[in-house]
Amino acid sequence: MSERLQKVMAEAGVASRRKSEELIAAGRVWVNGKAVTEQGFKVERHDRIEVDGVPIQKENLVYFLLYKPRGVITSVHDEKNRSTIMSFFPDVVQRIYPVGRLDYDTSGALLMTNDGELANKITHPKYKFEKTYTAKVKGIPSIEKIERLEKGVVIDHKKTAKAKAKILSSDTEKQTAVIQLTIHEGRNHQVKNMFQAIGHPVMKLKRESYGFLNTDGLQPGKWRALKVSEVNRLKQQFGM
Repeated sequence: MSERLQKVMAEAGVASRRKSEELIAAGRVWVNGKAVTEQGFKVERHDRIEVDGVPIQKENLVYFLLYKPRGVITSVHDEKNRSTIMSFFPDVVQRIYPVGRLDYDTSGALLMTNDGELANKITHPKYKFEKTYTAKVKGIPSIEKIERLEKGVVIDHKKTAKAKAKILSSDTEKQTAVIQLTIHEGRNHQVKNMFQAIGHPVMKLKRESYGFLNTDGLQPGKWRALKVSEVNRLKQQFGM
């Protein structure tokens, strides 16, 4: 299967896709002994790719499930030198990145990989990949408000897709509730905005699972490699 040259370079850890495009434009990338300056040039797995005369080697694909703690940035780099999720992977040599994101103050399941094709499918809305969250919210939502979450609420003039929601517990004295919410979209701050739309702001938020992958057995800040069977199951969901 052919892939874009800059994508292959990025997955091999040469540079980011944008930087790889700059290297291509500068004539520093050769494929099968010929310089390539065309953006979007397609290559095959058996093609020989060189950057400044040095052959690149495609990285082995790796897959990790991280229990992201609160107070950590979901980013590979941070200009303000704040703690990022990469601090949990000091010994991983592959150029991994997060699939989707979690807010600074949100904890939970975060998939890390260098498999760009799988990452794109997980985050693409057409595949409707489910993510389940638990949210501690102010106030105790009525059944009608829970039904609103399930049917979709309007955020920024656009209605959210159908979801699954249920009250796990409530505290009448403190006037708080814990709600489980399952969605398959990935808009910015979507879960927080959905609860805000029904008048119950989020106090604490955790992503419990990506599809069938969850944080069971993991402590915050710890991760595990996915089993081969789990990777295969993910790929089968997307027809890969």
